[in-house]
Amino acid sequence: MARFRSLWQASLNATKRALSWNLEDSMLPTERLVSSFNSKDSISLQQLGSIRRYAGPFARSKLQLDGVKDVIAVASGKGGVGKSTTAVNLAVALANKCNLKVGLLDADVYGPSVPMMMKIDRKPDITEDKTMIPIENYGVRCMSMGFLVEQDAPIVWRGPMVMSALEKMTRGVSWGKLDILVVDMPPGTGDAQLTITQSLQLSGAVIISTPQDVALLDARRGVKMFSKVEVPILGFIENMSCFKCPHCGEPSYIFGKGGTRKTADSMGHHFIGEIPIEVDIRTCSDNGTPIVISSPDSGVSQAYCEAARSIVKKLEELAKGTTFQPEINL
Repeated sequence: MARFRSLWQASLNATKRALSWNLEDSMLPTERLVSSFNSKDSISLQQLGSIRRYAGPFARSKLQLDGVKDVIAVASGKGGVGKSTTAVNLAVALANKCNLKVGLLDADVYGPSVPMMMKIDRKPDITEDKTMIPIENYGVRCMSMGFLVEQDAPIVWRGPMVMSALEKMTRGVSWGKLDILVVDMPPGTGDAQLTITQSLQLSGAVIISTPQDVALLDARRGVKMFSKVEVPILGFIENMSCFKCPHCGEPSYIFGKGGTRKTADSMGHHFIGEIPIEVDIRTCSDNGTPIVISSPDSGVSQAYCEAARSIVKKLEELAKGTTFQPEINL
């Protein structure tokens, strides 16, 4: 009986060790270190540096695109907040107003909208080494799943096929020399988003939200996802901030007022700016001419340009290590 009990205890201990190892192995390096701190402890900047050094192998496993200086994600927690419209106009503003070499990756596999918004209706050329050449318009080099399928064809794919497509559009494209690659992320925080954030070396993420509470709740989830994979938040942009009457100019705050700024402040992140609702944004997007190009002197166009300049400044600050000093409270 004693021998049986001894064997049973040994088996139990071995099982516990195996389970413990598997759990530990499934965690990101940062999670493993952070989990060792007591929940009431606060991690100092010095300890944060240790986390980043410890997480180095994970960071190094991400793809650094040849010739691309910075990769930024334009993301939203939910669909319908104007993320793609913002991504397109930011990319065009960065290229035409900030005089940068810019690429635009449409990573929204199920709902690619870059082809229409950028007025591109042809397939990309393929090089001898089987890589795709992005298609350029308005000074921006673009790649989208929409280039490879018919305009109204549904993309009915399961997760693994989507992951494979994203892999091809990141690793299988000859972007050339770029100052910034703008990634129009799919909405939400699922497999596709994790694939991109864990495979690309992102310089930062821009969070797009409308002012209402439902959108802001999902935006918070998006921020936490990026924090989980150690991607800095460049800031929040509030889209559809208000509607200005075309006759009297009086603003109407259809979705609420100032919610995105308050959320950014409460989470300790930069608020980039507001983009109002304008009919011209919709008509320009449908016509394939971004409003930054079609109406460069309009108020909303100027708002996009100011947002682009703010993002460039934030990237420069991050590169110098002057502003990204997060404080983690456990």
